[in-house]
Amino acid sequence: MKYRKLGRTGFEVSEMAHGLWGMSGWSGSSDQESLTALQLAVDLGCNFFDTAWAYGEGNSDGLLGEIMARNAAKRLYAASKIPPANDRWPALPEYKYRDVFSAAHVFKYADLIRKKLRADTIDVLQFHVWDDSWTDEPEFRSTVEKLKRDGWIRYFGLSLNRWQPENGIKALRTGLVDVVQVIYNIFDQSPEDELFPVCRELNIGIIARVPLDEGSLGGKMSLKTRFPKNDWRSQYFGPENLAKTIRRVEKLKKIVPEGITLPEMAFRFILSHPAVSTTIPGMRRPEHVRSNIAASDAGPLDKSLLAELKKHRWDRTPQRWSD
Repeated sequence: MKYRKLGRTGFEVSEMAHGLWGMSGWSGSSDQESLTALQLAVDLGCNFFDTAWAYGEGNSDGLLGEIMARNAAKRLYAASKIPPANDRWPALPEYKYRDVFSAAHVFKYADLIRKKLRADTIDVLQFHVWDDSWTDEPEFRSTVEKLKRDGWIRYFGLSLNRWQPENGIKALRTGLVDVVQVIYNIFDQSPEDELFPVCRELNIGIIARVPLDEGSLGGKMSLKTRFPKNDWRSQYFGPENLAKTIRRVEKLKKIVPEGITLPEMAFRFILSHPAVSTTIPGMRRPEHVRSNIAASDAGPLDKSLLAELKKHRWDRTPQRWSD
């Protein structure tokens, strides 16, 4: 496992981190299997874990808290997220800041998360959605500053809306934001345009989420793939998106070099960008942990392959089914 600085936090975090969403929000998840996978990740050198209250109403935070307690002698970094009070994803400019992240709401959930993590101080606390129209709200600044001043959090971050990487840059320039989480993968390359340069300028850590495009870049899906209705992927990979995605994945499969897999190529594409601090695939099962962590050991991709992968960029705008 290789490690990188998480921006100005100074944390030395594993390139391949652990995203906990699939442990509480996707079909087929089992808490016991999740704990086994989390422990294996720790054993193999993973030290950064990203969760959120919305992942099972605190269940994933609790799983992470259990793993941190079992490994108290190791420095493991926990990142979690405050859910929007209006329960709306993504954030929209017509929503009022006070209806989404009032101080009372933020402190209530920060305390709930601390209890689940069994920690007095959260390493990185993020807002789970964001709209830059809220940046100048005085309560935004006062809330983040108080969280830090009172020792509830070490650092603050934003999780940016899907396919809106520029919708957060204004907030980054306030000095309040230490870490940003954004969708970045072979298909979704637009963060390179404006967001990444600003993050490098301000020394803001970058967490690359959705490295496998919700699973399509794992290479195992087909036009016949269906997910249970209570699994979020049934919406994302519905009739408006599945066929388009599979066509693009099939084209990618034709350029995967001999000796590596499509998901390995996908992870190494992300880690080849020097602005990225870490990526957070969901790793519910031990076999996922072993194969994914190996991608960090393999290093960046060849420049000629990276140039070819740039041609597979897929610029999209938020849709009803993508939220």
